[in-house]
Amino acid sequence: MSIITSQQIHQYYETYAKIEVTFTKEVIQATQLVSKNVFLKCLGFQYPCILYSSSMVGAKIILNSSPSFQEALRKANNVVYLRYCFQKNPKGDPLTFFVPAKIAGSSPYGKNGGNLYFYSLVFTQKPADTLIEILGTLLDATLVSQKRKDERILITAETLRKLGISSKELAILIQGVPRKGILRDLSFGGAKVILLGLAKFIMHKEAVLRLEIEDPRQVLEIPGTIIRHEPVEGRRDISAFAIKFHEDKVPMAYKVLLSDYLKQQDKRKEIPTL
Repeated sequence: MSIITSQQIHQYYETYAKIEVTFTKEVIQATQLVSKNVFLKCLGFQYPCILYSSSMVGAKIILNSSPSFQEALRKANNVVYLRYCFQKNPKGDPLTFFVPAKIAGSSPYGKNGGNLYFYSLVFTQKPADTLIEILGTLLDATLVSQKRKDERILITAETLRKLGISSKELAILIQGVPRKGILRDLSFGGAKVILLGLAKFIMHKEAVLRLEIEDPRQVLEIPGTIIRHEPVEGRRDISAFAIKFHEDKVPMAYKVLLSDYLKQQDKRKEIPTL
């Protein structure tokens, strides 16, 4: 992840402040949210909750609305503090911070939710830069992935290092069967890989690309379809295959990875040479 400047933080806030990010499983993975350490604080008491969504100006949570919580909320005049927790450095302590807010509304969570309620929170001051950076990075990556969907990154030793991918040799599942492949290039919309096997038995099959990422250490699985192939000169048993990713199943962490790399390359081009 690149270093974010105060100017970039300001730009993220100005551009994306009111856009909500829903904390799905893949968003939790991409942000390294520690869900079990998120809670609402009111009058010094802590109430475990689920972070459903967040923007830079508010959040939605799911919480057990017990009588004791209702009483605390009444006494506090709806003033609360939402605690966020992110494990940005796997080897270090989690990043935690509170954001002061007021309860703006509530509604039952489903028909049989019991005491579970949705609560809408409005922040009463600008949140920590950490939250702006995390949400801004996600939202910016989504925008970049749409604008630069077909821009290809050639895989070399240098690009592997900058992307944080462990190796160009990787596993690919073809119709659920694992095969070894070599990564040629990547884009938001797809990838090119070299595979052993006759093209007629591989073309138009469903494939899952498995990328091993070093920091934070994780494996990203990206599903797609093999749409074309190119022969490798002098070899009949291997070909270069193009995989088109299923757009709605591309992991958010992958979008952030490529977006961060492309923005860093853009910055390098802007630096004048002496």
